[in-house]
Amino acid sequence: MTGTIVLIGILVVIGFVTISAYNRLISLKEQTTNAWKQIDVQLKRRHDLIPNLVNTVKGAMEFERETLEAVINARNTAIQAGSTSTPASVGKVAAAEGALTAVLTRFMALVEAYPNLKATTNIGQLQEELASTENKVAYARQAYNDTATLYNVTQQQFPTMLMAGVARTSPAQLWEITDDNERSVPSVNLSSN
Repeated sequence: MTGTIVLIGILVVIGFVTISAYNRLISLKEQTTNAWKQIDVQLKRRHDLIPNLVNTVKGAMEFERETLEAVINARNTAIQAGSTSTPASVGKVAAAEGALTAVLTRFMALVEAYPNLKATTNIGQLQEELASTENKVAYARQAYNDTATLYNVTQQQFPTMLMAGVARTSPAQLWEITDDNERSVPSVNLSSN
């Protein structure tokens, strides 16, 4: 009788641990997908702002047509890369977004070079909105990487690793900087010369 109770107790504990591990993995899998979708939302916002900014400066920067076209092409490539994105395609999206960031940086430097553009209220508002969006994208990327890391670590820990196959989980790819220019340290010169 006592042996039966102990056996039932052990089976209940094993069942609880198994169900708990499975539910934890599924929860983290969905949280990772949600975090990815939050990046997607911010990237859409970014992609929607770019045409407004380009159209606002188009007339004043007619001879900078190559830069404007580069921004539009990079935006379209980023939209295409993100159109069917999942946490598994992070590298492809990150590369396209990195290229867009590089072109946007060059574009914003050109805008800064035109004092009559800088004085325009619309340009200032759009630049501010784009900067705010860039901050939101960075935060969403960080949140995604945090969630994906927790998900990946949990998949490797005992006893949840035993349930990883049953829950059909696979490691989530982290968002990494692929553009060396994003990694470079900016030089600051505060000399009066």
